[in-house]
Amino acid sequence: MIKLQQLIGLPVLVIHTGKKVGKVKDAWFDEHWRLRGLILETGWRLSGGVRVVEWNHVLTCGEDAVLIAEGDSVRKLKAAEIGRSFFQSGCVKLRDLPVMTVHGQQLGRLSDVYFYPFQGTQIVGYELTDGFISDVMEGRKWFRAPADSDVILLGEDAIIVPAISETELEPVASSDSVIREK
Repeated sequence: MIKLQQLIGLPVLVIHTGKKVGKVKDAWFDEHWRLRGLILETGWRLSGGVRVVEWNHVLTCGEDAVLIAEGDSVRKLKAAEIGRSFFQSGCVKLRDLPVMTVHGQQLGRLSDVYFYPFQGTQIVGYELTDGFISDVMEGRKWFRAPADSDVILLGEDAIIVPAISETELEPVASSDSVIREK
């Protein structure tokens, strides 16, 4: 698994030419937590829109670059077409949203998401923070995404998770940014 934030700032390269088509700025998701694509940094010439690469055009996400199939995989969308993004590109910003159980208990704020770069687009885990001091003293927590993504409500002002999610919180391994399989 990799963290989404590991992709931010990576160059996006066309695999057959090695041409750099941009840098990863953000990612956008649908209402079922499926990764729709990567949002690229926009140059001053394209300030009226957002440059994106849909996820199905991404061949691989490596440590140092994201590789795509072809240069014409990059397209321009209107900012309003990006519904949910991780940072700030969409109408709903996912990072820092409170994560609440259906019983009204806040588990933390969304800090990062985990996914498999080669095995589909579903989010497989969520990293939560309780703030800087708590992160330093206790560390961040994470939990695996339920198999049925419909049990998590991705709202405008909060993310609602099943009550059992509280018991499934685990510490994040601070020495390694990649979570190992159990």
